Amino acid sequence: MEVKEKIFRELSEKKGFDEKYRKTISHNIKQYEKAVDRGVKFFSSLEEAKNCASQVKSYVLNNLDKLLIEFEKNAVDNGIVVLWARNSREAIDYLLKIVEEEKAELVVKSKSMISEELEINSELENKGVRSVETDLGEFIVQQAGEKPFHLLTPAMHKSKEDVAALFREKYDIPENSTPEEITKFVRKVLREEFIKADIGITGANFLVADTGSIALTENEGNGLMTLAWPKVHVAISGIEKLVPSVTDLDLFWNIVSAIGTGQNITAYNSVISGPRRDKEADGPEKVYLILFDGGRTRLFDQKDHHEALKCIRCGACLNYCPVYRTIGGHTYGTVYSGPIGSVISMYLENTEDTGFLNFASSLCGKCTEVCPVKIPLHRMLLLNRKKLVESGKKGQIEKTFYKYYKRFMLKRKRLDRVGASWKNRAMKSVGSKAWGERRKPPVFARESFNRRWRNRG
Repeated sequence: MEVKEKIFRELSEKKGFDEKYRKTISHNIKQYEKAVDRGVKFFSSLEEAKNCASQVKSYVLNNLDKLLIEFEKNAVDNGIVVLWARNSREAIDYLLKIVEEEKAELVVKSKSMISEELEINSELENKGVRSVETDLGEFIVQQAGEKPFHLLTPAMHKSKEDVAALFREKYDIPENSTPEEITKFVRKVLREEFIKADIGITGANFLVADTGSIALTENEGNGLMTLAWPKVHVAISGIEKLVPSVTDLDLFWNIVSAIGTGQNITAYNSVISGPRRDKEADGPEKVYLILFDGGRTRLFDQKDHHEALKCIRCGACLNYCPVYRTIGGHTYGTVYSGPIGSVISMYLENTEDTGFLNFASSLCGKCTEVCPVKIPLHRMLLLNRKKLVESGKKGQIEKTFYKYYKRFMLKRKRLDRVGASWKNRAMKSVGSKAWGERRKPPVFARESFNRRWRNRG
């Protein structure tokens, strides 16, 4: 078994039977479900909204080359420096060059999954540059020395007691501080970092082609301060984040809010169309945008899977996935977890050997049902499985098993030659590995039904 798959199985076993861990995840996801049930009522027809969002993103994929060219032209006209990065090394080199030119010592970051792909924090720290996460959830996991647990809620796996204990240890704040007290404390800490920061780094929820703008949506205001207070703003985005027109934000900001957090719209929505203009009091003096591929064109070339690039990172497929709800985000060992992570990770840079995650699914289809842009995730999981089996990278043991299973089952005499004790011994040794030690394999009776039938008289 490959190392990553072995680690995945071991962590799944550990996390799946950790009662406290499961209880925390279950509680937090239930709060999400209640909020979303309220939030989607904003739409007179949620299904129609999903259809519209899906059609827009399909249009983007069908015209990706043209829209990228249009976006770049308009962004450059706005004064944004656009940098194209084929891989993570190129993206990091661009960022480090900017840091060096600006003689930066402190960087503040808003929540960005693409920065996790690039492992920006560790890259900056290796150069002696301090990088501070400013989203509350990201700040919590950074203090804990962990990776984000979820696309939208990085600290979902922690209870309020866990967070209080962490901040007691790190900052010596009063024991059993309330969430409100911790938030107030973090706000004070981060406000000082915003003032001192040399560079602000953000992701991009959407790239608007017709205006050449970067669109951000958030709830804490930290993203707005990250891009507005430092003199330099660096945005990093995947090439798939495009929408054709600024008018499309009316739909996408609402649908990602309703399905992602249960809100009608998030508290802070920003459209960045270049650096600060003359006579403007606020905003950065320079704006850079690093457009990152990192395997996205490889995914785009997959006829049956390129629709996964429609993803708007709402996290719905994670929240409703019975596997994710059992084992949690860290178990996957990838930046993107849950159904969408399982589908795309085997195509993205540096995660090509994660195909086994496609088998970590019940195929219940709930991920496809809740997706706001109608990505057929459960079908893609099946197609990835098929591809892995046909390539010989997966399924050889199963293939061999069924070969001999078929041979025995086609001939009654062959089946009866093996006694019950040997069958039970085989099930005990093979079954425990295939099904896990916690499942009891079936027990064969000493006398087969066939023999009992013949001897019934």
